[in-house]
Amino acid sequence: MMLKIGVPSKGRLMEKTFEWFGARGVTMRQTGAEREYSGAVDGVDGVELVMLSAGEIPRELAAGRIHLGVTGSDLVRDKLADWSLQVAELAALGFGHADLIIAVPSCWIDVDTIDDLDAAAAAFRAAHGFRLRIATKYHRLVREFLTANGVADYQLVDSQGATEGTVKNLTAEAIADITSSGETLRANHLKILSDSVIHQSQATLFASRSADWGAARAVMVDLAAKLGIAAPAL
Repeated sequence: MMLKIGVPSKGRLMEKTFEWFGARGVTMRQTGAEREYSGAVDGVDGVELVMLSAGEIPRELAAGRIHLGVTGSDLVRDKLADWSLQVAELAALGFGHADLIIAVPSCWIDVDTIDDLDAAAAAFRAAHGFRLRIATKYHRLVREFLTANGVADYQLVDSQGATEGTVKNLTAEAIADITSSGETLRANHLKILSDSVIHQSQATLFASRSADWGAARAVMVDLAAKLGIAAPAL
C-alpha cells in the first residue's frame, strides 16, 4: 500500500516543499509536462506524490484520500471545523510565513485596536442602517476571532482574490487577509490594527486521522526517520 502525500502543485510553495524534503534525503520531482500535475518521490520506498492546490489539501486530508499533506496552517484551521480532530500537525516547515490580520482604511485615525473597531462598527450601523462589511476568505478564523473579542456589528463579505481592493471599490469597509510584508496593504491605503493578528501561518506537514493507514504505517515510520520527525500515533 502506497503512502500518499499531497504537496502544492505550483509556485514557490511547491519549490520550497521540494527543497525541504530534498535537504532530508527525500527527493520530490514533477513528472510529465509542466502543467501535468504528477510527480515522483525518491529516497524512501512506498510513497506516492499527489500534486494539489494548497487549498485542496485540507479537504483531501479530512476525507482520508491522502495520508500526509503540506499546506498553510491557516488553510487547515479555516477550512476544517475542529481541525485537530481531523488532522495531526507533524512539523512546521519554516517557510510560507504570513500573518492573518484585520486592516482598516489608514484615514480612520481613531481606529487602532479591536476595541476601536467594535466602537466604529456600532457607530457605522447606527449611521448607515447596515453592518460594517469585512472582506475575507477566512470566514471561520475571522468569525471566531471577532466573537472572542466581543465584536458583533459586522458582516463578512466573501473575497477570493484582490481583497485589499475591496475597500477602494466600496464593497467592504475593512478586510481580514494574510500579509507578509504589509506593502500591498500600504499601497491600498490600509493599516493593520495593532492587536489583530488572528493567526501566524506557515507551511506545515499534516497527517490525516481518517486515512486508511494499514500497511502505509510502516512506510510512515521509514519516512519519519528520514525527515527527523516523530511518526504520528493515529
